[in-house]
Amino acid sequence: MNSRHINIFSRRPDFGAIVGVVLLFVVFSLVDFSNWWSGRTLGNILQFTAILGCIAMGQALVIMSKEIDLSVGSVYGLTGIAYVTLEADLGVPGAMLAALAIAGGIGFLQAMAVIKGKIPSMIVTLGGLFAVRGLIYVWTGGSAPTMPRDSRAHWLNQLLGGELLGIDAAIFWTALLLILLTLVVWRTKFGNRLLATGGDESSALSRGIRTDRIKTMAFVLCSLLAGIAAILTLADNPQTHVTLGDLMELEAIAAAVIGGCLLSGGRGSLIGAVLGAFIITGVRYELISLGAPASWYITFVGIVVIAALIFNQFLARWASNQA
Repeated sequence: MNSRHINIFSRRPDFGAIVGVVLLFVVFSLVDFSNWWSGRTLGNILQFTAILGCIAMGQALVIMSKEIDLSVGSVYGLTGIAYVTLEADLGVPGAMLAALAIAGGIGFLQAMAVIKGKIPSMIVTLGGLFAVRGLIYVWTGGSAPTMPRDSRAHWLNQLLGGELLGIDAAIFWTALLLILLTLVVWRTKFGNRLLATGGDESSALSRGIRTDRIKTMAFVLCSLLAGIAAILTLADNPQTHVTLGDLMELEAIAAAVIGGCLLSGGRGSLIGAVLGAFIITGVRYELISLGAPASWYITFVGIVVIAALIFNQFLARWASNQA
């Protein structure tokens, strides 16, 4: 690889996340080689990365549009509760569709409040975080149901929660979603308009881009991806609880930022968001394995998010100057 290729590669929004993953492997290989490279450890990390990565991709889409969604953890929890609860009346396929419709509906309502109500997305989705979490408690009465054994054996649950081609199904489906959404962002008009909306909304409007529609689609996709992540989780492990998804919105935002998304909008990477989720999950798993206090993990995530934000802003300015 010559200097020209290196120069082009370093302009990628996810360059920092790629460097972070390489460093993660180097450090943990030196500190805990046998445990880090065991199939069980990497398998567990990849499985949890798939779930968080699915949510982080949706968060990345919203951040690219220069908005933010603080409600995804609660949407994740409500979708899971809805899936398990509605299964008794609608069956597995019907409950799945209904749960995803609820997730998409929440995303749409929040988008309308942001766009039509002219309310900052941080305020709208913060309210959504508490409102949806409260709805979970009202719906369940504080005690979440469990999916019956017969329903667990349904082919759809087996397809989403078992193994495909020898790998965990959640990893397979998240990878498929990553490929499809990456193609959408970089190969379709929607992706171009999404980045244009986040980069300079006034300029996008002057070029005839319906920024309200773009942002609505971003919010709906974000909520749907959180819902899909919940279904992938419960298809594999049908045990649920009222705190399902608690604080996952913060990890999803952290993963997106580590992955190269600028909170100022117009720049980001779905691959980077998934790599950011891998970094967060890998650090959590390895610190637990090494017996470190839980506070170390929280501290590390905070430091990494700040460092990633500074590094990504530096890269964005450097790439702009090079252009």
